Amino acid sequence: MREAANIDGKKILVKDDILTWSNLISLSRVLIVIPIIYLHIQNNYQANAAIVLLIIYGVISDYLDGLVARWRDEISELGKILDPIADKLLAFFLFLYTVAIGWIPVWYFVIGVARDLLIMAGSGHIKKRRGKVAMSIMSGKISVNIMAIYWLAVFFLRDATDLHNFLMLVSVAFMIYSFIEYVIRYRQIINGADFN
Repeated sequence: MREAANIDGKKILVKDDILTWSNLISLSRVLIVIPIIYLHIQNNYQANAAIVLLIIYGVISDYLDGLVARWRDEISELGKILDPIADKLLAFFLFLYTVAIGWIPVWYFVIGVARDLLIMAGSGHIKKRRGKVAMSIMSGKISVNIMAIYWLAVFFLRDATDLHNFLMLVSVAFMIYSFIEYVIRYRQIINGADFN
């Protein structure tokens, strides 16, 4: 019997390390939520330089953790879990905040949370059945980036409602598309495909 093809295109060495620079960068991304929300409320719901810098760090750290993991050869099982969870927690709390102040509709938030919970449940099932966590896919990363652009437009360009509506619809379309790709990938892995 021949070995199943790797659906990620190539085999990557994944370690069991916990304390790595890339994992610390991922964790730090979640921690910026508190000062962003606090400073926004204190500044009468207006952005200031500190908020902008924190958000820029959040965006950069999302790419930096992966680059550091590859550069330092620190790709780990924990990192494969921590990176997307850090993204999801950061997005969850920032979107929850903007929903709470009435800037983003509740239905959009519910769709995003439901999608993420289903993907995480599938990932948990893969971990249980196959013994390791599957890496994120590109359409999922694109979907997260479009959600982030939508949030940034709502947060910084308050009067650009046409832009908000356009980005919201594009974001929902990508959420659905990436979810379908995750379901296909899930089925391939459960049926025995090799993966990183």
